[in-house]
Amino acid sequence: MMKSGIDQDALTSMFAQASAKQGEALRKAVADATLKALQGRELTLENIRKVVKTVTQATSAGAAQNPAAAMDVEGMLGKALAGMDAALLQAVEANRKALEQFVGQGAGLKDGVLKEAVGNLEKMEDMFFAAVSKATQASGPLQPAWENVLSSMKMKGTDTGAQANKVVEQVMEQARTALRDGRASGMRAAQAMLDSYAALVSGVLIGMSEGLQQGTGAATESQKSKRR
Repeated sequence: MMKSGIDQDALTSMFAQASAKQGEALRKAVADATLKALQGRELTLENIRKVVKTVTQATSAGAAQNPAAAMDVEGMLGKALAGMDAALLQAVEANRKALEQFVGQGAGLKDGVLKEAVGNLEKMEDMFFAAVSKATQASGPLQPAWENVLSSMKMKGTDTGAQANKVVEQVMEQARTALRDGRASGMRAAQAMLDSYAALVSGVLIGMSEGLQQGTGAATESQKSKRR
């Protein structure tokens, strides 16, 4: 079943059949599925929340069917959270690249869309936790395990939240510097981009992924050449 661009059945099946030793494979599968879904839509906070909810429900359904999960169900669910965190971290990085371009062209933090984008970054971690919590409220026997892994992650914090805070600080400093320098020559171009900000961030995210894949392919070919 496909929902929000996510093959829920594939994720559910993987978690239903996984062993405790496959933790890293589970984390990567969740990260890849979440990232792919994020790339297929505008990166609004609401769309990200829907993706997180769908992925959480799929992994929870699979873990509930897995006889081996009783041995380390919290470990499996923790890997699912880590996978979603890794994907959201890429979304934060895409926002950073887009925001830096806009501020560099003269957009200030008083601009409505830019202000909203920064505010959404600040809310990213809280949204993540809230979406997972809501999606697992009816998870039956797994609910205590979900609550435990969520509580643990809240105490440590997410990579997404830490990076989002850094990006906000960087963008605000860049905007203050631009204001001091009196840069406003690119305001019209910046405003045109701001009007479709979420779509542009999604494009940046796709470009980042494609660049990573190309880099991996080039590295593989280089290794093959060395072995010949």
